[in-house]
Amino acid sequence: MPQVLEFKLPDLGEGLTEAEIVRWLVEVGDVVAIDQPVVEVETAKAMVEVPCPYGGVVTARFGEEGSELPVGAPLLTVAVGSGGGADEGAGSGSGGAGSGAGEVESSGNVLVGYGTGAPVARRRRVRPTALTAAAPARVPVAAVQAAAPAPAAAPVSAAAPAASAPVSVPGAAPDAVLGPVAVVSPLVRKLARQHGVDLRQLVGSGPDGLILRADVESAIRALEEGAGVASLTAVPRPEAVTESASGAVARQSAHRIPLRGVRGAVADKLARSQREIPDATCWVDADATELMAARAAMNSTGGPAAGPKVSVLALLARICTAALARFPELNSTVDLEAREIVRLPEVHLGFAAQTERGLVVPVVRDAQARNAESIGAEIARLTEAARAGRLTPAELTGGTFTLNNYGVFGVDGSTPIINHPEAAMLGVGRIVPKPWVHQGELAVRQVVQLSLTFDHRVCDGGTAGGFLRYIADCVEQPAVLLRTL
Repeated sequence: MPQVLEFKLPDLGEGLTEAEIVRWLVEVGDVVAIDQPVVEVETAKAMVEVPCPYGGVVTARFGEEGSELPVGAPLLTVAVGSGGGADEGAGSGSGGAGSGAGEVESSGNVLVGYGTGAPVARRRRVRPTALTAAAPARVPVAAVQAAAPAPAAAPVSAAAPAASAPVSVPGAAPDAVLGPVAVVSPLVRKLARQHGVDLRQLVGSGPDGLILRADVESAIRALEEGAGVASLTAVPRPEAVTESASGAVARQSAHRIPLRGVRGAVADKLARSQREIPDATCWVDADATELMAARAAMNSTGGPAAGPKVSVLALLARICTAALARFPELNSTVDLEAREIVRLPEVHLGFAAQTERGLVVPVVRDAQARNAESIGAEIARLTEAARAGRLTPAELTGGTFTLNNYGVFGVDGSTPIINHPEAAMLGVGRIVPKPWVHQGELAVRQVVQLSLTFDHRVCDGGTAGGFLRYIADCVEQPAVLLRTL
């Protein structure tokens, strides 16, 4: 008999505790090879393809596309080889091999928190309860999360029996009680609660009547379009019915966006920054005409020895590393527990990038050891990966200073929020022609506004002002950089 191994969502690193299933890469019945990617998930940091450390036949999948799973929750089961053991085991991170005598070939590759050589632990089985005996077609979320996969699942009916007893949804508010329904996704249940959709009134479009996210969203759209309650496949919660007409309209027209994934991670980090960091901002206008001329000269060099074009952002990044070498106070972090300022020896330069998934901050490692061309090439690589959703968690964390070029949005100035736990962020506005006094005469010059938000615990205004003034001097006279090259 083959061994059936349960592969659980591994720890993806950087303190991440959950991930959303974006796309399944395998179907039940598919044969998978060792280390073959089986599912694409989105975390608060990046999009990640998760490989299965075992080879065999996929016997079950857990979770619909769009649903969120916590680390350690079952992803899928794989029938492997012909091991002789009758019981099955699960490793502490990914699901281990069965406890029979047969050896299971597996990968040596691991993600954080799981590996094929992990100690074997018993997998829990779900015993029949009064609820499952009365309504065998219904699969409560708690049972799905805890149960080992069965070789064949009971069919799920399209409507809940009228006599079924209600069951509390794990993670729901105390007053959110639903009967057993054909839903396995916690995300679908949460979406229904937020919009007043009674899942017991929905007919699922999934296999065996399973209620999918699309079913709930369809019911929500019908509510928002003002369709009559009788024509819907879902009805509002009782408290919504008793509201006044104006209150009901306002409730139906409101659009709720869950703070999860990248948006949720950004919200948490920005809120923490505002709570913990006593920040201050200073700014200055600078004449960037000479910087633009220097860039044009760099990029006009032809011949086989010419490298890739150098961007304005790459030049500003190189200026930042030179400024941080002079003012190391701003390349630091604050250890609250030890009440110490920790000055960091390497500059891991983050830069803000807007993508379809939201704002992300890729990090150029060891920027202090790179020249403008090397920094530019790495920025280009990371930007392309960010737009394609291929950045790894390691490429999005560990920054020590952030450069934010909001000039690409056509604005001149801003007071950026520090990227916690860093100590400062430099903001760069658009570079535009403006009247400027140059060599005693009024002229049209390329002017940019620079703003520095800094943690007032790590330095005083004199240090911050000196840092920003050095940046402006390098922008106005790029030759100043020659001293540090």
